[in-house]
Amino acid sequence: MKIIDLSQLIHAEMPVFPGAPQPQFQQIARVETNGFRVANATMNYHVGTHMDAPAHMIASGKTLDAFSVDHFTGKAAIAEFAVLSSETITLEAIQKYEQILHQIEYLLLKTGWSKYWGSEQYFKNYPTLTPEAAKWLTGFSLKGIGLDAISIDPITSTDFEIHRILLDKEILIVENLNNLNAIDADFFEFFSMPLWIKHADGSPVRAVAMVR
Repeated sequence: MKIIDLSQLIHAEMPVFPGAPQPQFQQIARVETNGFRVANATMNYHVGTHMDAPAHMIASGKTLDAFSVDHFTGKAAIAEFAVLSSETITLEAIQKYEQILHQIEYLLLKTGWSKYWGSEQYFKNYPTLTPEAAKWLTGFSLKGIGLDAISIDPITSTDFEIHRILLDKEILIVENLNNLNAIDADFFEFFSMPLWIKHADGSPVRAVAMVR
């Protein structure tokens, strides 16, 4: 069995969604002076590899603490779009995975954009689902959809239509995945565990794949 880390490291200079504040870390106790080490972290729920709850976009939507813990793991597969020639993942393109979608609970969209993490290109021209493709995906028994890009909507979106289509059906969204190239199996177990915070509209996660 192989465990593959699919997460981005959280630190003060990490990429964040445009307009969002950078994470801040403050050392409040040191071994040398206090006998123990403690630091504070200040950051929003949507930094790094993180999960969006329905409440992130839907006024009456569930927060993450309303889901059972088994909702954050499941059988998964990758949909390959790293060589896509356009910025949209169309209905026709995603329909190629119909047979796989009947067998899984998490679909990971591999756009190849994690290779741009830390550069300006990470925020530009990454492939995103069309509304038609997103609506079609809601017809399957998916717990969540993940991707290796900053957002499941275009960076210029103001209505976040793709978020809303998926979250309205309680399909969780995991953004900023990493290292999808390391997965060499058709199917694997995906774990994306959020912090158990009351009324959280999202949470950083340590996302991993377990390949048997």
